[in-house]
Amino acid sequence: MIRYPFLDLGKVTAPMRDELAEAALRVIDSGRFIGGREVDEFERTMAAMCGADYAIGVSNGLDALRLVLRAWVLMGRLAEGDGVIVPSNTYVASVLAVIDAGLRPVFVEPDEATMNLSGRSVMEALKSIDRDAAAVKAIMPVHLYGRVCWDSQLADIVCTHDWLVIEDVAQAIGAFASADGVSGGRHAGGIGHAGAFSFYPTKNVGALGDAGAVTTSDPELAHVVRCLANYGSDRRYHNIYAGFNCRLDPIQAAMLGVKLRHIDRENDARRLNAEVYMREIVHPEITLPLGVSEDNPRECVWHQFVVRCNRRDELQDYLRGKGVATDIHYAVPPHMQPALSGYGLAGKLPVAERMGEQVLSLPVSSATSRNDARDIAHIINEFPQRIS
Repeated sequence: MIRYPFLDLGKVTAPMRDELAEAALRVIDSGRFIGGREVDEFERTMAAMCGADYAIGVSNGLDALRLVLRAWVLMGRLAEGDGVIVPSNTYVASVLAVIDAGLRPVFVEPDEATMNLSGRSVMEALKSIDRDAAAVKAIMPVHLYGRVCWDSQLADIVCTHDWLVIEDVAQAIGAFASADGVSGGRHAGGIGHAGAFSFYPTKNVGALGDAGAVTTSDPELAHVVRCLANYGSDRRYHNIYAGFNCRLDPIQAAMLGVKLRHIDRENDARRLNAEVYMREIVHPEITLPLGVSEDNPRECVWHQFVVRCNRRDELQDYLRGKGVATDIHYAVPPHMQPALSGYGLAGKLPVAERMGEQVLSLPVSSATSRNDARDIAHIINEFPQRIS
C-alpha cells in the first residue's frame, strides 16, 4: 500500500541540506553562540519581508505573543484586566499569552467560511459580549491555517475603538491581506501594531528546533520587547524590567536565514496542492475551505488544508486505512481545556465546538507531490457515503 505521510520534514528540508550545513558550520566556526551576526541578519530580513521597521528574534511563538502583551502593560497601553479579543477556535497559546500578561481573553466566534475572525463576526460579538465592551482594549487576529485574518470592516472597527492589534502570525508567514492594516501595511506581521511569529519545525518556515520573532514599526515597543527578552536589560548588567530569557539562538537564526530564502518555493507548493484538492475533491459530505481570489492568491499560504466533515472520525479512520495520514487542528477549543477552567472562560461557543468535531487537516506541504494530492482527493471521493 502506498503511504502518504502528513508532513515529512526530512523531505521538506532535503533541498536545503547543504545550505543548512554550511550555515551551521558558520555559527560553529564563529564562536558566537548568543546573539551576533546571524541573529542581526535574520532580524533585518524579517523586518523587510513584513514591511516593518523592527524585528526581534525570540525563543518561540508563545514567547513572541507574551512579550508584546507584557510590553504594552509595562508601557501603560494596557492595564490588568483589560479585554483582548481572541478567536474561540485558536490554538491555546494565543489565550495563554493573554492570561500571562494579566489580561482577559474575550472569545469571539470565527466566521464559518474563513474559520477566522472577520469584521462581521466581531461586530456581531460586540452587540452581545456579556461584559462591558468598553473594557476591550486590544484584538488578536489569528491568521489560522495560513489565511490572513483581516478585512476592511475589521480595520474600521479597530480604528473606531482605538484597539491595539497583535497579529498571531504563527501559521501565515508570507501571506498578504486584501485590505490595509493599521499603518497601511498588508504583509502578515505588518498589518497590526505588532506581529508574533512561530518557527516551530512544522510551520511553512520552520526552524530546526524552536524559534519565534516579533515584528513592529513602533520603536518603543521594539525596545521594550528586546529588553524583556534579555532578562529585562537595556545594557549589560543593567536590568530595567523584571524580564525573561527569551532570546533567539544564533544557530536557529542561521537555519531560518536559509529557510527564508526558500519561502516562496514552500508556499507555492502548498498553494498548488490546495488547488488540486479544491478542484478534485467532490465528495458531498466534505466541506472544502474557502478558496482564494485571483486578485490576491497570497491571501492564504495553506499552512494547513482543512476540510470539514460531520463524520470526521470515520473519515480519518478510513484515510488511515488507505495509507493517508491526517491531523486535527484543533480538536479541543481553548475554553474547554482543563488548564483554563479556573479563569472564567467556560461557556458555550458552538461554532468553535462544532469545528473541533469536524475539522481534518490533509497533507499539503512541499513533501506532498501534486500526484499525491490527486491520489488523496480520489481516495476521499471513494469514502463510503452515509445511507440515509
